Amino acid sequence: MKDYKLIFAIFTVAIVWGTTFLAIRVAVETIPAWFVAGIRQLFASIIMLVILLSRKEFKWIGWKNLGYQIIFASLMLIIANGMVTVAEESVTSSLASLISACAPILVFLGSLAIGLQKFSFRAMAGVLICFSGILFVFWDGLKDLADPQYRTGMIFLFCAISGWASGTIFTKKMNIQSGNITLNLFYQFLFAGVVQIIFAFIFSENYNFENWTLKSISAMLYLSIFGSVAAFFAFHYALTKISPVQVSIIAYINTIIAIFLGWLIMDEKISFKFIIATALIICGVFIINYRPEMFKRKKSEIMEKQA
Repeated sequence: MKDYKLIFAIFTVAIVWGTTFLAIRVAVETIPAWFVAGIRQLFASIIMLVILLSRKEFKWIGWKNLGYQIIFASLMLIIANGMVTVAEESVTSSLASLISACAPILVFLGSLAIGLQKFSFRAMAGVLICFSGILFVFWDGLKDLADPQYRTGMIFLFCAISGWASGTIFTKKMNIQSGNITLNLFYQFLFAGVVQIIFAFIFSENYNFENWTLKSISAMLYLSIFGSVAAFFAFHYALTKISPVQVSIIAYINTIIAIFLGWLIMDEKISFKFIIATALIICGVFIINYRPEMFKRKKSEIMEKQA
């Protein structure tokens, strides 16, 4: 019998997370990036709090667990999510999504360096294919690095994927049990939101609230409600039905959707070399993550991942 809830969950994750890069690009048109990231996380924490209170599950998690949540929030929300948002002030949503798709390369190399991953020629071949894709990205774009804004955007993107990879490796290394994920996420969202709002007032040159358009505000709310909350619940529901590796394949669909929407709605230029780069990076990441059992249906433990 077909599991229609599972199908709906997978489509929700693929489509929503595929649209977040576009939503970020729209939001930062009139709202400073750190405000977009901070308000997104704060509003998401309020939603989580409402859910916890309705379930009577809200409680103090203890200082040790809070410390873990602060580390996760710092790496995956403040650095990874926050810096992608800042980067999209100066780079296209298509490029941001493609560079973000390279994060598994850093996860593999970092895991290899600290002994969490065994060396294999197959995985190394995947890394080399990914790097060849990155070369295609910058084939015609090296001259763009002379632009300070573009160069800064690229630096933020690579800091972002480094943060996401570090958070993933830290999770693997510590082998921490997720516990009540909604409760943990509330603390993560709250901490990240407060820090990012502070960054917003410190680093934003102009935050005239009167200039914020309804279009940008709507995109920011979309990121909170759907990007941070709805897709998260759908993702973890999918993890209760299929393996994490199977669910990770959704990330490849996210990138394709993000690039297509950037071209369709934001009129972002997509060259033939960019298409080749996309194919190479997705192929390389797939090879790195490939496992013989990845297409077999099986139930798995829940693991934590955020966009």
